[in-house]
Amino acid sequence: MTTTIASTTATGSHVLKVEGYSKIEGMIGYGRSIDSGAFSVGGHSWRIKCYVDGDSWVTSAYVSVFLRLEDDHPAGADDSAVDARLQFSLLDQQPGGDGEPYTKPSQRDTFSKHSRSCGYDRFIAAKDLDSSSPFLKDDTLLIRCDVTVLKQTRTETAPGPIAAAPVVPPPDLHRHLGALLDGKVVGGDVTFEVGGELFPAHRYVLAARSPVFKAELFGPMKERTGGARVPVADMEAGVFKVLLRFIYTDALPEVDDGHGGGGDKAVMAQHLLVAADRYGMERLRLICEDMLCGCIDASTAATTLVLAEQHGCHGLMEACFVFLKCQGNLKAVMESDGFQYLKSSSPSLLEELLAKVAT
Repeated sequence: MTTTIASTTATGSHVLKVEGYSKIEGMIGYGRSIDSGAFSVGGHSWRIKCYVDGDSWVTSAYVSVFLRLEDDHPAGADDSAVDARLQFSLLDQQPGGDGEPYTKPSQRDTFSKHSRSCGYDRFIAAKDLDSSSPFLKDDTLLIRCDVTVLKQTRTETAPGPIAAAPVVPPPDLHRHLGALLDGKVVGGDVTFEVGGELFPAHRYVLAARSPVFKAELFGPMKERTGGARVPVADMEAGVFKVLLRFIYTDALPEVDDGHGGGGDKAVMAQHLLVAADRYGMERLRLICEDMLCGCIDASTAATTLVLAEQHGCHGLMEACFVFLKCQGNLKAVMESDGFQYLKSSSPSLLEELLAKVAT
């Protein structure tokens, strides 16, 4: 199916003559209009409505002008809307007729059975229409409305036979790299020894994802790593396994403690945050920081606070402070083993915590 939209316009104007302005200004009252006769533009009937004392008490210090759609709509009918652009002007009545009119910017609106009028509730201030105004001659205002009706013609043609568009599958680079890590594609060229376990990997993948691995495997630190087997100290094998999976797939596996709680998740996130900081992986560090913000409770708050300070995680520190300042939480945390660790490992952090809680 082919749809063609053709646009056409119809333009017209009408002038409303308001005589005896000074006599009715301030007397007719807001909300009462002086109306023009009906005029036709684009096959539709229109009327200018002028409120010399404003269309409401809020605008009673202004002259308000509106264009109103006058088409008849039988009861229950909801005909197509009319799209139109309108512009109101006060005509300069100085001798010679060469003066510029007072004009508001044009505006486009859609007129319908339920929205018949459009215009300016603050068209011109009444104080600007004194006897010296070029727009007031013989106590008469000339208000012109230029109307352009926009019409669209829609035609549809049945399609000829066309080939079905190909379906583009979602990105699956992570799946291919995950298979590479699992040794299903090609073997690795470097092996890491962590906690007695061996993890084959690929130097170029690691170097592309971590500046530290790049330095260890190709840069100044290469000599320290020796040959094809690289020992990794101070890290659990399970943590390194998850770290490698993230390096290859940019995603973390689900971690659950088996009881619906978040204990294992928090512990793994803490270890991964340390690993991410160690290997310069900022995205993983921020993911772990976000995970830990959602795992703060009485059993983890103290150790998480220490960890956050050690690795410069200011958002995580603030989340711990907010939790500890809540009534009852600090007392519960002070009874945990983590609080004793906080006292012994970072006395200055404990002082900062107590100062924040006291405020």
